[in-house]
Amino acid sequence: MAATRRTGADDERGRPVEALPAWAPDGYVSGPDAPIRAMERALTKIGDAETVVLVEGPSDQIALETAAVGRGRDLEAERVVIVPIGGAHAIGRFLTGLGPPGARVRLASLCDLHEEEIFRRALVAHRVGSPRTRADMEHLGFYVCVNDLEDELIRAVGGAEIEALFDAQGDHRAFRSLQSQPGWRGREPEAQIRRFLGSGAHRKLRYARLLVEAAIGRDRLPRPLDALLAAV
Repeated sequence: MAATRRTGADDERGRPVEALPAWAPDGYVSGPDAPIRAMERALTKIGDAETVVLVEGPSDQIALETAAVGRGRDLEAERVVIVPIGGAHAIGRFLTGLGPPGARVRLASLCDLHEEEIFRRALVAHRVGSPRTRADMEHLGFYVCVNDLEDELIRAVGGAEIEALFDAQGDHRAFRSLQSQPGWRGREPEAQIRRFLGSGAHRKLRYARLLVEAAIGRDRLPRPLDALLAAV
């Protein structure tokens, strides 16, 4: 059975939220509108924030929060808020509300490789900076995953170790079933793992936490995560 934790909080109808999954951020609510709710919850916390970290979705939020705990950080006490923005194309809207001129909070971000140019153009358009290289992006606090966070974590932890983790989590049979499907039979294990992580309810979110914990335990936290945390 998946681990859960009591929240001590109520939902919008005043009902206690009792069974929060161990991988979920505080106040997580499941369902099709969960990403929007995650963003709304994070936005309620930015009033007193000193640093706002913009990420594409809840799995990135979970990964960063897990990495922070693994590094002995207390982001809430440090007034660092991680906001899932609902996809890369929303970055401009958030920079409009949070970025220069006269910004009162420091901004940072994590994005995927194929969305790097979207972020670069948004930084220029909203006068956050004029980055021409990835080093320029990082100087502004914006870090790029290659190709994305899942790829970074798969490389960091390793295919064999991830399969052992699937076994420990009771997912090995489901993974073997995917490997036997005609479209995935004989493919590279890393591609199979990536597909498996992206399928199934909550699997991407749950393994965001588990893979970050495994990477930290092996002192292999992917550079974009590690560098972003060091910068905020």
